[in-house]
Amino acid sequence: MIVIVAIPVAITVILGAVGYVLFTRASIDPIAKADAIIVLGGEHDGREAYGIALAEQGVADTVVLSDPYGPHDKTFQKWCASSSEKVTVFCEKPVPSTTRGEAIFTQELARQHGWKHVVVISWQYHLPRARYIFGQCFDGTVTMRAVPRTYDFSLAEWEFTYLYQLAGFVKAAVQGSSSCTDPSVT
Repeated sequence: MIVIVAIPVAITVILGAVGYVLFTRASIDPIAKADAIIVLGGEHDGREAYGIALAEQGVADTVVLSDPYGPHDKTFQKWCASSSEKVTVFCEKPVPSTTRGEAIFTQELARQHGWKHVVVISWQYHLPRARYIFGQCFDGTVTMRAVPRTYDFSLAEWEFTYLYQLAGFVKAAVQGSSSCTDPSVT
């Protein structure tokens, strides 16, 4: 009976400890001038405003907002229409609608526009996996930046987040870099 209880508890503790180190404490790169800022899809948690603010501060003159939301998301549509004299903002639908799809469209846009360096913005706990996938699919330099926010997650929500990120790493490793040239691979 003790073993039946001890094994799940041990797995939960190990997952929590590993996840905390790998994801909650993920390193954030120092900001550097780039050719474009890529804002990955996710919550409307300030990421769009942060990406555009970095551009307005001179980090890049182009912001690409990933658009997995669809045409009925009014909040996102507002950000898509926020170009100014100083900053060009455009929205791109990832195919597939995953981090891999975002890395694929970044590579394609880099080819079209001659970009060599991009800043990628996402959740802090997503940065390690996003870095890995962009390393598979994007030929240039990537600076990873976290949305400046805190996460008020319960222990169960953190455990799920860590498990999801680890599963995403496994999926990315299985897919490999060859799947970056074939968008039908999800």
